[in-house]
Amino acid sequence: MKLTQNTILITGGSSGIGLELSKELLKRNNTVIICGRSKERLAAAKKQYPALEIIQCDVAKEEDCKRLVNWIKEYHPKINVLINNAAIVHKTNFFDTTDAIYKANQEIEVNFMGPLRLVHMLYSQLISNKSPMIINITTGLIYAPRADYPFYNSTKSALHSFTQVIRKQLEKSTIKVVEVMFPVVDTPWHKGSPPKIAITPQKAVEEMMKGVEKGKLEVRVGGVKVFYRLARIAPSLAFKLINNLEKS
Repeated sequence: MKLTQNTILITGGSSGIGLELSKELLKRNNTVIICGRSKERLAAAKKQYPALEIIQCDVAKEEDCKRLVNWIKEYHPKINVLINNAAIVHKTNFFDTTDAIYKANQEIEVNFMGPLRLVHMLYSQLISNKSPMIINITTGLIYAPRADYPFYNSTKSALHSFTQVIRKQLEKSTIKVVEVMFPVVDTPWHKGSPPKIAITPQKAVEEMMKGVEKGKLEVRVGGVKVFYRLARIAPSLAFKLINNLEKS
């Protein structure tokens, strides 16, 4: 699976891993489109990398997604790669948070329903083009959850399961369905205080792209490789270790 000469949409592409991925993909592809909620961040990304195509879209909102898809069909009908990267997280104690259900719904809409909407809405466009691919971004926490992130773990685990299902349902089609599981990455997510084990966005994206181009359908980046094996052999130990990390 080659990440060259494509027309690519990356959600959440204006910062962190999404922006690093956008930068690298610009070097070898026809068109890279990024979307995000913040006009300011999108404009800053465009200023830094003028070749980017930008459009504001909150993937949590169905109407925003419809508008995005209609815009793509009109201006970028050759789209053949969708990268569902957008995500939010709330670091919270479920029982001490009065608006816990509201926060849970926010994460469900962005982290899970957003990718579902775009996969469903863009399916006909993707499959009509050459070498179509769906890449869903998840995390090593699908193997053992971190208690600080009660909703994030759950939404990404749901996306992991959904990715496996659509891969099976599309196995006779031309669409390749890839999942990339990232470890802790030093991005604005951690507000300047990432855990010591965090890797750089550059390292994360480099490993991701190598895995995708080798044809892997599940790409485990960095420490996720070891964590995956540990979680299979000793799940209780994996859970203990992930929850004893230096707090971010």
